[in-house]
Amino acid sequence: MDHFPPLEAAATERIHASFAKQGAMTTLGARLTHLAQGQVHLCFDWAPALTQQHGFIHAGMMATVLDSACGYAGLSVMPLEAGVLSIEFKINLLAPAKGQSFRCEGVVLKPGRTIVVTEGRAYAIDGDQEKLVATMNCTLMALENRPGIAAV
Repeated sequence: MDHFPPLEAAATERIHASFAKQGAMTTLGARLTHLAQGQVHLCFDWAPALTQQHGFIHAGMMATVLDSACGYAGLSVMPLEAGVLSIEFKINLLAPAKGQSFRCEGVVLKPGRTIVVTEGRAYAIDGDQEKLVATMNCTLMALENRPGIAAV
């Protein structure tokens, strides 16, 4: 986003280290493909283990990756000492999540000292075709000096 300064190296390292610790993202095969201050893209491929009964990506799986994309976008504007937790999200499922791969984008709409508001968009990708399949509104909380919640 143009209104955020460039992401510092320490913040980039922190986000990559945090993402590497996420067992859920490893299980889903999600990859961090774009990182800028206030913006994150996570991508994953279609796999049978991620589908519902019709072969589309399960809404819960999509919500999980969108939540992480929004969370890391929010973390990118928080102090280096802060950890992040989602405190609320709403997902709109716009079309069946049918594709070879998926890109979930998180972007900060309103940064704050404690509360950060983000938006997520999920795209199904088939060859050179992309389709918006879900959106998310996510509210995050920056937490500092909390037992069990590390900055990395």
